[in-house]
Amino acid sequence: MASGVKWIKITTDIFDDEKILMIESMPSADSIIVIWLKLLTFAGKQNNDGVFLMSNRIAYTDEMLACIFRRDVNLVRLALRTFEQFGMIEIIENVITIPNWGKHQTLDAYEKKKERDRERIARKRAEQKALIALSPDKSPDKSPDVAFSDKEEDKEKDKEIDKKNSARQPSKADVDAFFESVWELYPVKKGKGQVSETKRKALFKIGYEPLERAINRYLTELKKDASWRKPQNGSTFFNSGYVDYLDENFAPDQTVMGGRTEKLPEWFGRRELDDDERAAIQRMMSEDDLAEAEQLKRELQAAYGRN
Repeated sequence: MASGVKWIKITTDIFDDEKILMIESMPSADSIIVIWLKLLTFAGKQNNDGVFLMSNRIAYTDEMLACIFRRDVNLVRLALRTFEQFGMIEIIENVITIPNWGKHQTLDAYEKKKERDRERIARKRAEQKALIALSPDKSPDKSPDVAFSDKEEDKEKDKEIDKKNSARQPSKADVDAFFESVWELYPVKKGKGQVSETKRKALFKIGYEPLERAINRYLTELKKDASWRKPQNGSTFFNSGYVDYLDENFAPDQTVMGGRTEKLPEWFGRRELDDDERAAIQRMMSEDDLAEAEQLKRELQAAYGRN
């Protein structure tokens, strides 16, 4: 578990949020809201991506939280039930989690840029002090040519910093924030904690849009087979289920004669086959015999004088 952070983000319109407004209409509203704020700050101290585990092994119970928060256990249980009902927390295999914790608590790009600018300015001031110390007249004034040179130098240094940032390995916060964003796209939110850090890094390398397309393809297939097919748990899909639906692996279903749906071989969509050839191959596919379909493809190509 990472060391705790010294601050957490809370939006200024938190008390305008409809979930908080609904809580405020309940009995013990103030106490429940205090417990929510305590839960957020405790998640920051834990710095475990909003997953409440002690030493990454023992799940925090309502009794343990009541002791830590110094609140009545029945009040804590009421608060946790309320938070779960409103989607403010998820309980996955008896582990309390805060959805989207990493997405909302990591530094955004603007703040990172400000930090980088602060470092650059501090470095530049140190260089200027060094130059002044070496100058015989101790004069900080510079000619326009020197000022222009400094600007060019700053630009080059900024470019070097950008290159280093782009080449570096993504931080755990970046990877987790990315995973939170794709996890939101998937409807069955079970087993989130079972997606390892290694797998999350692999998903990060694939990218948001390819994974979004993969999820949409999978959900489309589920709708077609809704009478018998159930969606995978989120952990199953993001550990392995997504692979068949990536751009480079996905083979779309095609309806063939008799109303059956079959997966066509990857060469079926190539442009060198015309509509008559594809129709002939589809007829073969209705017999579920890929070997014979392959043979028919070769015969057709030979007949049309194609390699």
